Amino acid sequence: MQELLGRIARLDPSASLGLRVIACFDELVVGNVNTRALLSAAASLAGCVAGFHQDQPVRSLRVNPRGEVLRDTTTPVPATATTADGLSVWLERVGDALPNDAIIVERLALAVRIRHGRSRTGSDHRRDLGRLVDGDTPVDERMTAAGALGLGASRLYRLVTAPLFAVWERHPRGPEDVVPTVHGPIHAVIVPAEPGDETLKASPVGVGVATTPQDLHHSFRTALVALRLCDPPRVPTVYADEYGGLIGLLADAPAASAQPDADRLAELEVHGWGVATIEAVIHSQSVRQAARLAGVHHSTMQTRIETISALLGFDPFDGFGKPRLGTAYLVWRLRRSRVLDLPSPTTETRK
Repeated sequence: MQELLGRIARLDPSASLGLRVIACFDELVVGNVNTRALLSAAASLAGCVAGFHQDQPVRSLRVNPRGEVLRDTTTPVPATATTADGLSVWLERVGDALPNDAIIVERLALAVRIRHGRSRTGSDHRRDLGRLVDGDTPVDERMTAAGALGLGASRLYRLVTAPLFAVWERHPRGPEDVVPTVHGPIHAVIVPAEPGDETLKASPVGVGVATTPQDLHHSFRTALVALRLCDPPRVPTVYADEYGGLIGLLADAPAASAQPDADRLAELEVHGWGVATIEAVIHSQSVRQAARLAGVHHSTMQTRIETISALLGFDPFDGFGKPRLGTAYLVWRLRRSRVLDLPSPTTETRK
């Protein structure tokens, strides 16, 4: 499938996104995810609410692009819905339909029929992963879910996270599901703490810190931060371990928390040299080393650092200046992250 995506993207760029939709739903069907996850995927791909209705027994479900279930289930099934076998699905698009809406609804309808028509001969533990990575779930319930997934209580694991449109060249083995988050539905996979290089075979992908099953909710949060720090194709994969305790602080910080250093750092965007200079300073121990990393004269680097110091109100080479600058830079990157945005149809898909 991925080779096909690569070939089609080069021959007909407008068809690439449609094939990504097909690949996404194919993977969800193989993963046997529930109806809510299928709707979350469709809503995320379309950027609007996705709906579902079942005749017998009567059941309705509507999910927004952030993966949240809408409580208003009184909305009637629209005339444009796709209906078969007593199951209806639709997109609640405001305005004209977009080019890929039809294929999203088509694949959603197929996936829902498979989901509701497939016989089950054994226990389905798919929902256990969602409980396991939810920090609000009681510890005993999380550990019960870990046991159902076959995880060892004292072994170390990591969460691997990716958007539903990620390109997988090699799929990691382990329990997986689509998990609703504030950033929309996310594909989550649990892998051993030392999985070799298999998690590098996807783009974009974030890999969380290693924890025991009891704390995999923390690994999941750090994996989400790592994912949002990706910048394909330059940085297709980010490991939370690269940032030590900083990424844990970012993962646990409230979304609306004040970050004055990051606010001021955003003002550096007016300078073409701003980002490269900050990265050089963070990865160096002196002005001269930073100048070498940035490929500029040390006097030029000194002038830039003085500009940064005046803007931020502290010297990045003095005291806690370096960790302050590093934290502000990561927050700034998270605010600007577009890695979870659906790729445009002209984006070429890698083999």
